[in-house]
Amino acid sequence: MKLNELRNNPGAHKRKLKVGRGSSSGLGKTAGRGVKGAKARTGTKVYGFEGGQMPLYMRLPKRGFNNIFANDFAEVNLGRIQKAIDDKKIDAGDRITEETLRKAGLARRSRNGIRVLGEGELKAKLEIEVASASARARAAIEKAGGTLSTTFKKKAYMNKKGEAGKRVQRRQKSAEKRSARAVESGATA
Repeated sequence: MKLNELRNNPGAHKRKLKVGRGSSSGLGKTAGRGVKGAKARTGTKVYGFEGGQMPLYMRLPKRGFNNIFANDFAEVNLGRIQKAIDDKKIDAGDRITEETLRKAGLARRSRNGIRVLGEGELKAKLEIEVASASARARAAIEKAGGTLSTTFKKKAYMNKKGEAGKRVQRRQKSAEKRSARAVESGATA
């Protein structure tokens, strides 16, 4: 055997087929892709297409409603806050803010902040400042001798002039009318 006689084993190296190199090659023009449509293009796949049969994602029933204007709070129960205090993750003497709760691993990301719920027992006297809280949580914190302050204000939608939107203006007017009627009925009685 000489150097010029060295070869790969038969079938070890297969040459790449060059497509679109003229009609005589057998794979010219459309290069074996048929004609037209998404499948004739590079990098595309028709996901969910079932050969004209109604696709699964369309056969399944649709249920429920997703309110895009709903407030998104991370919810934390009082019982979990008390457990974090017992485990020395939170200092009960300090003011407890949303940042403190996140660092202790009690809450994750949320669009509108943290809401404290009243599930569980609270023994420590706490000073809590969060976006929102339930009435039960507020009562439990005040019963333990602590204070709770909320920071969340609902976003007011404005028009291009910077005024409140039409719906907000209508609600304000109707509230004024109701209060005026209440004053009149109180004066006549």
